[in-house]
Amino acid sequence: MPKATHSPEASEADSLLKLVTSGGAIEFDREREGAWIEVIRKMDEVYSDLLRYEVDLEHKNAELEEAQAFVTNVIESVSDVLIVCDARGMVQQVNSAFQHALGRSLGDVVGRNISDVVDAADGAKLVPLLKPRGTPDVVDGELRFATEGGSTDLFAINSSPRHNHHGRFIGVVLTGRPIGELRRAYEALHKAHHELQRAQRQLVEQEKMASLGRLVAGVAHELNNPISFVYGNIHTLIRYRASIVAYLDAVHGESQPDDLAALKESLRIDDVLEDFGPLIEGTMEGAVRISEIVKNLRRLSFSKLGEVERVNIERLINTAVLWAMRTRQVRMDLQMEVEPELWVSGNEGQLHQVIVNLVENAIDAMRATELPRLVVSAARKGNEILFRIADNGPGIDEEHISHIFEPFFTTKRVGEGTGLGLWISYGIVREHGGELSAANDGGATFSFLLPAV
Repeated sequence: MPKATHSPEASEADSLLKLVTSGGAIEFDREREGAWIEVIRKMDEVYSDLLRYEVDLEHKNAELEEAQAFVTNVIESVSDVLIVCDARGMVQQVNSAFQHALGRSLGDVVGRNISDVVDAADGAKLVPLLKPRGTPDVVDGELRFATEGGSTDLFAINSSPRHNHHGRFIGVVLTGRPIGELRRAYEALHKAHHELQRAQRQLVEQEKMASLGRLVAGVAHELNNPISFVYGNIHTLIRYRASIVAYLDAVHGESQPDDLAALKESLRIDDVLEDFGPLIEGTMEGAVRISEIVKNLRRLSFSKLGEVERVNIERLINTAVLWAMRTRQVRMDLQMEVEPELWVSGNEGQLHQVIVNLVENAIDAMRATELPRLVVSAARKGNEILFRIADNGPGIDEEHISHIFEPFFTTKRVGEGTGLGLWISYGIVREHGGELSAANDGGATFSFLLPAV
């Protein structure tokens, strides 16, 4: 076979083809290398993200474990029994108090229906406690739980519903405490309440006795004048009686007219007869005055605390202020501004106690005042009557004015007051439909409104 011969043009074409083929391979290798580098870079990024996600996941798992441990610790620390049930009544979680009450382990209870651990006689009581509900209302009930040897004491149970994030009912949480324990706690609280009430009544009675003591002192001073007057008149009448008896014996005897005239003059019979009228009138006036004081005492008796009557304000204030002034025995400028024909419905003895207490406090507050002045007024204001007791003393400290009606609060020296006078007065005024208030107005001013009759 003859050999193929190549022309110069063919040789150049082969050389050009080899050069093109070699350059394409180089270019192809470069592109492949760049692609691998990009793949490796993406893998590094993904690996870095995976490491970061793993670290975050570890942190979140640690936080979740801490939260779960905290919740578990709280559940175990609750002294009341706690049972978590799903919507079908299956027990999902209980605390140690429940296990101790039943004498069972966690495995004996969790995963079973709540009806299996409740006393059979109380099975019907479970229905309202497990009933699905969309509101967070708490349902109360009473249950006994089954134990190895019978059943527990009666428990007071509260059932709270559980909902998921969609608001769907997913179960209940039952909490309870033995009723015997609740009863003991209630009895202790009830006893403490009674003791407090007894102590309060005792203190109030002590304050009333102190007020009654001041009242008796004023009454004794008030009775002293008419009694002394009557007593003196009686002694005078006894002497007059002796003179008249002696003269009448002489008249009925054998005495001569001249002797009778001399005896009549020596015994001052004419003066005695003339003085009889004023003596009897004065004695009667004293007796009437004593009778009026006794009537006031009977009307103001503390034994009639619940009695309601029509009270004449003018008479009430005059009597209360007079007795308070007699008790303190002080001199001051007393101004009485009481409108006539004012009446309220209430207990006169209690209202008397309020006025006396306010007047006595005003007198005590003006001990160091050079020219003490007390203004006691009562005036109609619409359908009410405004009472005001104002003095020109130093007034009430601003830091004390909001506390003066609190029990046991007092600014007096030790032994001078119990801090109950204003508190009792405040309560009496409120019981009569008003409210006692205090203010500073050139001194202390106490005022209150009562419904007029």
